[in-house]
Amino acid sequence: MTNLMQYPAAAETKHIQLSSNTESSSTMKSLRDYENSFWSQITFVDSPFYPDYMEAVEIAYKEAFDSFWELVTETEDAATLLRRIMKEKGGLRMNLLKLFRRFVSPDTSVEMLKKVSNTENIIREYGYRFRSTADLVEIQERYKGKMRELELPLMAVLFETQNRGQSGYRLTDMFFEWFENNLGDEFTIEGPRGAGRDVELSSILPGFDKGTPTDFVIRSRDNKEVVAIGYARYDSDRGGSQEDDRISGNRDKITKLRNYRQANPDSDIKIIFLNDGPGIVLGSMYKDYVDLEEVYGPGFTMVTTLKMLDDRLTSSWLTSDSTGNQ
Repeated sequence: MTNLMQYPAAAETKHIQLSSNTESSSTMKSLRDYENSFWSQITFVDSPFYPDYMEAVEIAYKEAFDSFWELVTETEDAATLLRRIMKEKGGLRMNLLKLFRRFVSPDTSVEMLKKVSNTENIIREYGYRFRSTADLVEIQERYKGKMRELELPLMAVLFETQNRGQSGYRLTDMFFEWFENNLGDEFTIEGPRGAGRDVELSSILPGFDKGTPTDFVIRSRDNKEVVAIGYARYDSDRGGSQEDDRISGNRDKITKLRNYRQANPDSDIKIIFLNDGPGIVLGSMYKDYVDLEEVYGPGFTMVTTLKMLDDRLTSSWLTSDSTGNQ
């Protein structure tokens, strides 16, 4: 499904200016300066219209659905069905596990199902809650001759779930491109541009809390020293507890960096939160992001969207002295 999920950015994202970033950090705009225009600072990453993508989705998932129902008729119980699915290879197994979770065990997390070694533990601990294969056969009979009526809505759900992370990957890719065009003469940037392993901070900053990943690392091209770490997130929709989780998670990241800076007084590493998408204007997120910059990480924290980069992420800010804000 790789090609199916590669969507270009909306037209407006193509107009992000590639200017030379020489603005003084003392005159650089703060996030607070965008209070009256925050809604217009969002970058939209294209998503397909329903049901335009359904023909391609059906092609992508047809094999998995057909194989699932075939396995249902061949197995005596749900535990055996799971064991059979685990013997399949690669992408087919992952799609079959998605169907197993939807039809048989909605209590079981996707991450748990990914590990073949978890199979017997799942059966032992949660098997009593599995839907029986007899019930699955009854569903087949109920939809006999019209299975696609049952399957197509679920195909759409699976596709949209699978596609959620793609907007974030596209956002990261656009940011890397902007950075290399604007700041690449003075700095390097490293990290996954799409799916891939995040950078473990303790591996590049000795003494940093272990188990703390970052999306990207910015270094001085001259001396290779780390000048900033950062995180990129695209929120198509966010609110309530999700909103609180995002903000509290960012506070924790700032706190960990502050602790590192205090333990290493010569370090002046900044932290960048590239947050974009319509979800960032919901609820109190704008005010909370301003607080991240001004209260929790003054001087060494930046929250920005793609459209703000030209005015905000400058060489002057990256190299500015923020050690007075430890």
